[in-house]
Amino acid sequence: MDVIGKLYGPFFDLHNWATVIESGSDWLIIFSLVLIECLLSVDNAVVLAAQTQALPTKELREKSLFYGIWGAYLFRFLIIGVGTYLINFWEIKVLGAGYLLFLTVQYFSKSRVKHTRKLVSEKKRHISLFWSVVIQIELMDIVFSIDSVLASLAISPNPVIVLIGGMIGILAMRGVAELIMRLMRIIPELEPMAYGLIALIAVKLFLSIPIIDIEIPAAAFGIIVLAAVVITLIIHFIRQQRKGRQVTDGSHDHER
Repeated sequence: MDVIGKLYGPFFDLHNWATVIESGSDWLIIFSLVLIECLLSVDNAVVLAAQTQALPTKELREKSLFYGIWGAYLFRFLIIGVGTYLINFWEIKVLGAGYLLFLTVQYFSKSRVKHTRKLVSEKKRHISLFWSVVIQIELMDIVFSIDSVLASLAISPNPVIVLIGGMIGILAMRGVAELIMRLMRIIPELEPMAYGLIALIAVKLFLSIPIIDIEIPAAAFGIIVLAAVVITLIIHFIRQQRKGRQVTDGSHDHER
């Protein structure tokens, strides 16, 4: 019971919640967590929605996603508690930084393996179709959330901040998956920006090990995320303007 108290006690500390809710800098960090969650997990949300298509009615599909989202919240709560404890060990920080850096290299080398495999086979079921889909959604949520929780704990060690960011991120990801995907198709620079931030998170996590002991404040990282978004949008609009000029120049040359 003492171990459980250490792991999950901060979640039930009302003063901790009040401090986070009243702090503008903490909400900046939460915004950063939600943004990273959405950009990294939007394709996963579409996959989860696709899994529900095996169900015959819209009511059952919505019901399975409803159960799935509460299961995702419960698992996120459990893994954040354990993660908050483990992230204090420098060995875990080194492993975590290495894993996040691996994800970045994998993405930029175009060898990224998306978590889109089916985790529940089409073999003979021992439970109903509805519950097999719910279990499938839960298993996929577990796979999807490991990256997000590790990155979130590297940004902020406060489990309440990570939990709020994760819960809002999951809800936003499920609710506006199609909208985010459309936005990422319009502004394709957003995805590489997200993985650039993951590389930066890996560096932040590695620098915090005791032998180096350089801590980048979470609020400062939130400002970096905002700056990254602004710079990405500027780069996108500059590229669009250049393309527009090239098209205009090309049409003028053709007329001549």
